[in-house]
Amino acid sequence: MSSTPVNSSNKSVRQSTSTSGNVEAVPVKSPCISVCALDVEGMCTGCFRTGDEIRLWGAYNNEERLGVLKLAHEREKKVNPFL
Repeated sequence: MSSTPVNSSNKSVRQSTSTSGNVEAVPVKSPCISVCALDVEGMCTGCFRTGDEIRLWGAYNNEERLGVLKLAHEREKKVNPFL
C-alpha cells in the first residue's frame, strides 16, 4: 500500500492506494486545539472556524474541509499578520 500526501493550507490529506488500485481518502483532521471560545463575531478564537463550520465539520467531505481550513487560515492571518 502506498501513500501520497496532498497539501493545501499547510494541512495534508493522505490518499492510500490499496492493492486493488482503489484510492481511499483519509478524512482531513479537525484544526481544533481545544481552545473553544466563540468571539462576538461567532468565530472560534482557537481554530478560527465559525460556529457553523465547527458544527458541520463531521458532515463535510474532504474538499469542503480543505475549503474551511483555507478560510480559517485567512481569518487567522487577519489576527496575526506574521503568519
